[in-house]
Order: sequence, then C-alpha cells, then structure tokens
Amino acid sequence: MKCEHCTRKECNKKTKTDDQENALVDATSPAREKEEKGEFHKLADGKIFLSDCLACDSCVTTGEGVRISQQNAKDFFRVVNLNKKCDTSQHKVLAVSVCPQSLPYFAAKFNLSVTDASRRLCGFLKGLGVHYVFDTTIAADFSILESQKEFVRRFQQHSEDKRALPMLTSACPGWVRYAERVLGSPITPHLCTAKSPQQIMGSLVKDYFGSQQHLSPDEIFHVIVGPCYDRKLEALQEDVHTASRTSQGVDCVLTSGELLQMMEQSDLAVKDATVDTLFGDLKEEEVRRHDGAISDGYLAHVFRHAAKELFGEEVKEVTYRALRNKDFQEVTLEKGGEVVLRFAAACGFRNIQNMVLKLRKGRLPYHFVEVLACPGGCLHGRGQARAEDGHADKALLRQMEGIYSEIPVRPPESSEHVQALYREWLHGADPPRVQAALHTSFASTGLPPSGLDIKW
Repeated sequence: MKCEHCTRKECNKKTKTDDQENALVDATSPAREKEEKGEFHKLADGKIFLSDCLACDSCVTTGEGVRISQQNAKDFFRVVNLNKKCDTSQHKVLAVSVCPQSLPYFAAKFNLSVTDASRRLCGFLKGLGVHYVFDTTIAADFSILESQKEFVRRFQQHSEDKRALPMLTSACPGWVRYAERVLGSPITPHLCTAKSPQQIMGSLVKDYFGSQQHLSPDEIFHVIVGPCYDRKLEALQEDVHTASRTSQGVDCVLTSGELLQMMEQSDLAVKDATVDTLFGDLKEEEVRRHDGAISDGYLAHVFRHAAKELFGEEVKEVTYRALRNKDFQEVTLEKGGEVVLRFAAACGFRNIQNMVLKLRKGRLPYHFVEVLACPGGCLHGRGQARAEDGHADKALLRQMEGIYSEIPVRPPESSEHVQALYREWLHGADPPRVQAALHTSFASTGLPPSGLDIKW
C-alpha cells in the first residue's frame, strides 16, 4: 500500500543523508573502521525506505535522516567494542528491550516455542556483551492502564468538550507521526496522551532501573528490538526527564530482521538465558502478551474497562465484527437495546484515511479507535517476515499469528510488578509524577487539508 511517491528506492532526503554519513565514514581511519565493524562487517546500514515508512516525503527532515542512519548494527557494535577497551570511562551498560510482537518471528525462524526463542535470543545478546535483556510487556501494561483511565475521563467530559471523543490510540509511531506531520490540529486533540510502550520503556530503563543500579541515564545504552522501522523515528523524540537531567530514552532501534541477520552471521556458541526484569535478580520465567490478536490489544482492554466503569457491565469475551475489510473491525456494547459503546480497530492507511475523512466531516460513529499503521497490525511490521523481493512472507506471517495466539494473556491490572512501580517509581501514582512519566503531548504541524489527498 503505497503513496504516489513510494518506491523501493530511498527518498531524496535519505539519499542526501547517506552522502553525509559516507563522508563521515570516509574520514574515519581504516584501522578504526575495521576494529568497529568486527565480524559483522557484512551487515547492511540502517535505512528506511518510503515503502517501509508510512507517510509522504515530508515526514523526515535531513537532520532526522542522519540520526536514523546511525540506528543500526554498527552503532550497537560501536558500544560493544568500546566496552571491551581498557578505558572504563567510555564503557556503557548495555540494555536491550524486546517487543513481544518480535518473538513469534524468532520462534518461527528457530522452530522453537516462544519462551525458548526468547531464551535463545537473550543468550545470544548476552554472549555479545549485553548486560540486561528486558521484555517491553511491562511498559505496555502502563500504556494500556493509562489509556483506560483517560478514555473513561474523556467519555465523561464529552458533553463539555466535543473533541474528547473519539479517542484515537497513540501507541503506533507511524500513525502518530502521520497525524502530527500531515493531519495536524484537527486530529491531534483526539490522540490519547498515554505514551507508547517504547517511550515508557525508555523511562523505565533510564530512570527507574538506572536509579536502582546507581547509574546515570548517560551511562546506559538502551536498544529496542521491534517489528517495524517507524520505531527508529519514534526514538528520535523520546526524552526521559529525571531529577538531574534530560536524556534520550532509547539510543538505538533494531528491527527483528536486523537482529536475525546478526544472529545468522555470528559464530557465537549461544547458551540460553532467562530474560531479566527491572527488579534486581528476579527473572521473567514465561512470555506473556496482552489481549490483542496482532498487537498489544488496546481496544479489548479499554473496552472491558469502560464497560465496567461506565455501565457496570462485565465483558468476558470481546466479539469483533469485520466491516469493510478484515483490517477494519468493530466492537459494540448494548444496554437496554441501545448501543452505549462503539469501538473500532483500523489497520493500514487505506482504513486510516477513510476514518480521518469521516472524523473531519463529523460522521465517525465511534467512541474509540485503535489505530495501527501496518496492514495486519504490529505482527506484520515491515521490519520482519519479509521475503527476498521485499513483500510480506504470507506463509511465515500465518505461522507467526498462530504462535502469537498461543502466548498466555495477562491483563495489565494483574501485574504485581506494575503495581509496585506505581508505588515506588511513581510515588503512589502521584498525578504530576504519572503525567511526566507516562503521558505526552503532540505537535500540530500538519500540512493544509490537501495533505489528505494523498492516494494510499
């Protein structure tokens, strides 16, 4: 699904930044270049193609293109190699956080269970020199819980503020960037202010975990492994505010495909290892997910919470009804013969554009929409499950969907670790502290209405 500018070639902005990066590389001494590349010299540079991106060529500035080009395996191994040198002043604590939607990809590729694939992945990373490997599910817990609270508040205030509803999710970085850069102020007030799981994980690692380990944010190099390229864009804007300073929450993003390439080119003898937690010596014994077939399941969790809080209804099974296509689904709650909650999930930009057009005309009938830029959702992110021709590997994706569906579901409300963090890290859910750590605001630098005429 491409706009008129999309090709497999890189856009002009990225081409320019590649020239700038090459100039920097040329200036580097051959000895140093050889030392930093090491055994992984065959890895491709980190690049984002327009067909991998989710908006038109106004999306990425030249400066952002330079920073994106630095988010690749070279940057990761630069830190690994610095840690091997005698100058300890240059050493960093390496922490890698893995998104749950990446694990079915590795499980399918390794022909392992998700839990065993997670341990294999963790063992490989620690064999390279990574100190801690985390699961981002705990960050998604926070994001979902804060989204639930915000929806209930918006629903109750809707009569006073017409832009309170529909509430649109903000966990997908491709969608949020499109909303900010292209759609602008008519749409951004509808975005949920809860930070995405990646943004919250940056705060958890650099702020909470760093303070527990007596480390400043600058002493930690935090890497995210995720299913799509847009997380690289998201990392450019993730600032963590601590008591002493402001720093970047995520230093580097690697797609699942990039990490698999690293594993395939490595001759390391891998010993399985258990994923770490943010709580000292505690380990993650089993992989868990949220109640979403292809994503973190914001719709299902917010729907259940709203039904109970607003209408006293316990919803055990969320029933989806496909409308225009399988990537646009609806969920409703009826009470007394009347629909009192109407939710939807919209995946892919054809569905997103239709949703936005109806919203601008005041004809969107939903209270809440879970918005995901990738057709098929997060599991189908373009950073994984691609065939050699660049198209989706449909057989692999079907296998991944089956694997993901078998992962046990854990409601965010049931996490004792999350409740402990609300008490310890967020000072008993102190409102200013929660607002600073778990919520954000959105820019409204959108283009004129003609920006909606892009043909996806």
